[in-house]
Amino acid sequence: MKTRGGKALRSGWTTGTCSAAAAKAATFALLSGKPTERVEVALPGKDGQWAQRVTFPVERCEELKPGAWQAVVVKDAGDDPDVTHGAHLTATVSWREGKGVGAAAAATQSAISLAGGGIELEGGEGVGVVTKPGLGLEIGGPAINQVPRAMIERAVSEALGTGASGQGEGQGQSAQATADGRVLRVVISVPGGEVMARKTTNRRLGILGGISILGTTGIVRPFSTASWRASVEQAVAVLGAQAESTNAPLPPLVLCTGGRTEKGAMALLPGLPEVCFVEVGDFTGAALRKAVEHAVPEVVFVGMIGKLTKLAAGILMTHYTRSAVDTDVLADITRRATGDDAVAERVSAANTARHAYEVWQDAGVLDSCGRVLCDQVAGVLERFAEGHIAARAALVDFTGKTLVAASSNWVAA
Repeated sequence: MKTRGGKALRSGWTTGTCSAAAAKAATFALLSGKPTERVEVALPGKDGQWAQRVTFPVERCEELKPGAWQAVVVKDAGDDPDVTHGAHLTATVSWREGKGVGAAAAATQSAISLAGGGIELEGGEGVGVVTKPGLGLEIGGPAINQVPRAMIERAVSEALGTGASGQGEGQGQSAQATADGRVLRVVISVPGGEVMARKTTNRRLGILGGISILGTTGIVRPFSTASWRASVEQAVAVLGAQAESTNAPLPPLVLCTGGRTEKGAMALLPGLPEVCFVEVGDFTGAALRKAVEHAVPEVVFVGMIGKLTKLAAGILMTHYTRSAVDTDVLADITRRATGDDAVAERVSAANTARHAYEVWQDAGVLDSCGRVLCDQVAGVLERFAEGHIAARAALVDFTGKTLVAASSNWVAA
């Protein structure tokens, strides 16, 4: 269990789980003609199974007009710093005559037909629209990922059936409701979602106009490294898909350790489109594997001395609690770059990578040692990718803005 300050951190619920709960609550209300106060949904497990069931309070449930009900479930992200914490996941359900996706929806590709045509899912206000390939979602459709779609489908199907249990459930009609040719239209919306999305990487991934409805387990784990890794892999996949959509050679993938280095990398490589730049954090290895999978030809790594030193040592999972900087690696680099044993000894005795950087700076060897460091990093990346990817590396200063040194094969455009 994760803790902070000795206190256990509380898990929360994904936008997908909350959307499923809202959709089920609204469907119950549509069938029964009465507001739903709480609702129970199933969470996905392994191998297509459903792991557990969770009950949610319904913030608001009301009839908008005859034959149309709306329900709201407020997202609780637990102790995770999630930009969608407190978001009002809203589902509006209504009947539509005829099966399959309606003509207007089909024209805009804004709906997904589910459950054999009996349920139609759309994205409404605050839910992003997919505009680039690589996400596994239809271009022009709502940014509702596969697992949340399955959760919404199951939740609504349970409401249409008679087998579910819990307060507010089992009060309506049976599954026969969709057997008479009518289609249940489910619209998921998130008021304020467009503003929330500005704090995410959605725009760079080609998701415009709102947030994504996400979740693979239904649960938000506090400070989840899994979610960051998934976002890195998704970003690489979006870049990889550009070749399919443009029939042009793929540009390099630029991996940056954080926000400052990403801004610096964009300034160093102004000719590259924004989709090339990925804030990789600690997941360099995962990004490289995904890059190989998508036949990305080249990777550029831009970072400060701490991360570069770990990479030079062959450590591609670079979280500070899992790997320490080995200043002996920097001492060896110093000897190879300068032949100066005295400076190398000072570097070996340095307390931190930054301290070693300052020793190089004081000795006037920052450029030469930085170049050897970057060459070593590039070699590690190429070997990890088993020669499928060419690599370059650049060392920036602690503002992230200034190029200090780069690998011998560095090209600034």
